[in-house]
Amino acid sequence: AHTVPALKKCCKVGTGCGGCVSPVGEVQKLLSFTLKSLGKSAAAGICPHFPFTRKELFNIVKIKQIKSFDELLAAVGKGTGGCELCKPPVASILAGLWNQNILAEGRDQIQDTNDRFLANIQKTGTYSVIPRCPGGDIDPDTMIAFATTAKKYGLWTKITGAQRLGMFGARSDQLPAIFKELVDAGMETGQAYGKALRTVKSCVGSTWCRYGQQDSVTMAVTLENRYKGIRSPHKMKMACSGCLRECAEAQGKDVGLIATQAGYNLYVCGNGGAKPVHAKLLATDLDEPTCLKYIDRFLMYYISTAKHLQRTAPWLAELEGGIEYLKKVVINDCLGICDELEKLMDDTR
Repeated sequence: AHTVPALKKCCKVGTGCGGCVSPVGEVQKLLSFTLKSLGKSAAAGICPHFPFTRKELFNIVKIKQIKSFDELLAAVGKGTGGCELCKPPVASILAGLWNQNILAEGRDQIQDTNDRFLANIQKTGTYSVIPRCPGGDIDPDTMIAFATTAKKYGLWTKITGAQRLGMFGARSDQLPAIFKELVDAGMETGQAYGKALRTVKSCVGSTWCRYGQQDSVTMAVTLENRYKGIRSPHKMKMACSGCLRECAEAQGKDVGLIATQAGYNLYVCGNGGAKPVHAKLLATDLDEPTCLKYIDRFLMYYISTAKHLQRTAPWLAELEGGIEYLKKVVINDCLGICDELEKLMDDTR
């Protein structure tokens, strides 16, 4: 067996959560290592239709100004139609560069099911609906509207671990009506299903807490509204803590801010999950405009260079030079690309 699909037929690999057989999973790494030790090479590219890595495809799409899957397949691909391996990463690249409506002009056909339904399918075949709640900040009227809709459709509700409100058990035919009610009440999808920014967690900050150094809630809302909708190789999570007590757990996020008397310390490339990684300190005592500038550059550098389904922590682990090199790229502009990274971010918003 020289491919992951062939391995699946030989044994039970990938029959659990599936994480081990993702493009950056342990099975793919073990397969590549074993084939190399046998003097053989693993299949190149993301699938038989595209003999390129995600990074290579990203550059092709950017330079050739390609705006659709069919256009890309015709330009540099092989065969017709594509497959489940190449459509999601190409969809992510197109959205990450151009940020067009993912459900318009045929782009819905290359999205995962959850992205098409704007909801997360559950083990029962029903869906969860989780509206965006920037920074965990929500007013009473919005909470009442959420509860009214959930009660109307008989849905189970939960406050999620990411400081959001979730309703579970919605049938696919109910989703349009549910979303109309939520949108009419001023809500929008929280993209709890997408390879995008999920949420920005915050503590109550200096507005209420006697230890707070900065207004972490307002900063978290600013971050979430700035980066919501941006598609990336994998999900992204952020947080903003109002002081070094770290109640928002910013050092366990892809991007984290911790308030100081002088501004914010910026941490990057942390995550929880099966393999927790502590975030690395990128810069200290930043004012808000500088925070946003560095985060813009960091995110677009990650989106431009990471593998499909690769979180920021393993991406940084594979980046030659690690955090010190990342500082040179993002802060010192050693590659001379920071203006372009900022423009890319501006173009996607």
